[in-house]
Amino acid sequence: MSTKSKIEWTDSTWNPITGCNKISPGCKFCYAERLSKRLKIMGSARYENGFKLSLHYDLVKLPLNWKTPRVIFVNSMSDLFHKNVPFVFIKEIFETMNAAHWHTFQILTKRSDILAEYSKYLKWTQNIWMGVSVESQKYVNRIDDLRKVPSSVRFLSIEPLIARITNIELKEIDWVIVGGESGPSSRKVERDWILEIRDKCIREDVPFFFKQWGGINKKRSGRILEGRTWDELPEPKVRNSIENKNNFNSDFLQTQLA
Repeated sequence: MSTKSKIEWTDSTWNPITGCNKISPGCKFCYAERLSKRLKIMGSARYENGFKLSLHYDLVKLPLNWKTPRVIFVNSMSDLFHKNVPFVFIKEIFETMNAAHWHTFQILTKRSDILAEYSKYLKWTQNIWMGVSVESQKYVNRIDDLRKVPSSVRFLSIEPLIARITNIELKEIDWVIVGGESGPSSRKVERDWILEIRDKCIREDVPFFFKQWGGINKKRSGRILEGRTWDELPEPKVRNSIENKNNFNSDFLQTQLA
């Protein structure tokens, strides 16, 4: 279902998919995994499988029922481009987003290789924003995959930032979100790591959003950086989206469509 989100850069969440698995160090203390286990204990029917990947077909068209425009984070409790999510299911979610033109949809993935492969077979209407998570220098290659996607906003979620990222390439990137890790086992973020990224955004005129310092008590640590909050938002761009409906040349995609 949808809930009013406490995430600072969105309004609501929509979770037609729940559950995931860990693929990189940023996943180590996943908030969605902790929450899924808690919801299972509480008896939530959507989380009877805990954090096991689950597709909720009855929620695919839900945003069409919401008449008031809102900014919606898609699959905050999963990853739309998880390798075990069928392409046809992803396409149905995109068809809902295409039709619900009055909403803005934000998608975030760590599986940028699958995103890049699928992107040319999906319709990227102006209301769909696409982002990748980058938690350290080792995973900046995800940004290159993102640049292949013709979404109106390409954004980076550099959260949790768990190591210094140097010389990050922001060409054709429209928005950068940075945050420290939160929760009982959170890893500490260094001020200099954040400032280097912020200063790069300022030099290249890329909107910068500082989400949080994180830590065990993220409310106490707050989100003030250099004496102020940083809540800059992107301006969507017009990029050509050519949906290839028929020419499935990729062996990878053919496997998904089998």
